[in-house]
Amino acid sequence: MTGDWTAILIIMTEKPGKILRTLLLGTILATFSLPSEAAPPDVAPAGSQPSALSDLMIRLQFQHIKLWFAGRLNNWSLATYEAQQIDASLKTTSKPSPGGADANRAIEKLQAVREAIQSLDVSAFTQAYSALTNECNGCHRANGYASITIQVPVNSPFPDQLFTDQVADGRALANASCGGCHVVSDGAKDTPASGFPAPRFVEISKRASFSADGLRQYLMSGHRRLGPDQAMPNPRLADYQIEAIVAYFEALRAGGAR
Repeated sequence: MTGDWTAILIIMTEKPGKILRTLLLGTILATFSLPSEAAPPDVAPAGSQPSALSDLMIRLQFQHIKLWFAGRLNNWSLATYEAQQIDASLKTTSKPSPGGADANRAIEKLQAVREAIQSLDVSAFTQAYSALTNECNGCHRANGYASITIQVPVNSPFPDQLFTDQVADGRALANASCGGCHVVSDGAKDTPASGFPAPRFVEISKRASFSADGLRQYLMSGHRRLGPDQAMPNPRLADYQIEAIVAYFEALRAGGAR
């Protein structure tokens, strides 16, 4: 005890700044010398899904919704893409579950959906999609998640996504509105119905001066006739029709038009 008082007296005779530093150092040492409590483990509540699996199920649900609207609206390219995404997600969970459900059965149902997409068959797609949905619900029930029931979507929760095939719509519209003078498709042997020497769409799309905004403004013109010599009659398109034709031109430029 005498030694402790001697140390205190020595500290008190030092300069105030050194006293403050000594007290601060003592506080730090005392803090680190205290026994630390072990951090509680990050354990999910009993019966809850692991976070990774829950996130995967949410992603699958979005893909399931998009697949439905793409197929029903004949957007087979988008439907193919969404089916591929679902297949990859299901294979992540392909290990058989304790309840006896197996994601491989859902993959088998998905294969029927993919075959309907390849056949461009809306009726077969609808039937196969319903079977896939039923299999998903069966898997939920077998794993203790009977309260999670999915259905064939009624409304799209994605108001910012167009589920129709805009490129295909643009091509059909261009054929109807412009095919009399222009070769609309990228087929080398196609010829315009009128024989008028108008440039092919694919040639226009490959020009260095081409831009989507320029084409958009061109088609939005209020003039009766268009072009350098005003040789082209204005097709008088609505905004959504203009966007479809612009989409088709951009696909031609990228070499991906169908």
